[in-house]
Amino acid sequence: MAMPMPTHHHAAVWLDHNEAHLFHTTAVLTFDESVIESPKAHTQLHRKSGVGDGQRATEDQHYYREVAQALAEAEDVLIMGPATAKLELIKYAHRHDPKLAAKIVGVETVDHPTDRQLAAHVRQYFKAAEAHTATAPVAHGAQVPTPIASR
Repeated sequence: MAMPMPTHHHAAVWLDHNEAHLFHTTAVLTFDESVIESPKAHTQLHRKSGVGDGQRATEDQHYYREVAQALAEAEDVLIMGPATAKLELIKYAHRHDPKLAAKIVGVETVDHPTDRQLAAHVRQYFKAAEAHTATAPVAHGAQVPTPIASR
């Protein structure tokens, strides 16, 4: 009797301060997408309420916790986004979820692509990463896939 082929569960998240698009995929090409809305979606984060010093409002830690929990089962995580929300997620992971922080394999600045473009990029990214892993180690800092085009 043949043993089932082990699957490697990858996840990617594209996020900004309003929402996070999560993509889960495996080596056998199953693919799921979900969206998490920030409780502060479409609110201004650039200035603290009632303060004129121009500082950014505090980030919603509940939003980042929800995103981190959605990525918990992944073995490798790619984080993408247009601005600082991706960095806030990484900071959150380092402070509150070291297991997730250890799974982060890439961070990319990506504007606002369509979900179809993101899905194709995620598949390409992990397919290329697995091909490189199977043949030779990737040099530190090497870019495996090509960037995706934005809308």
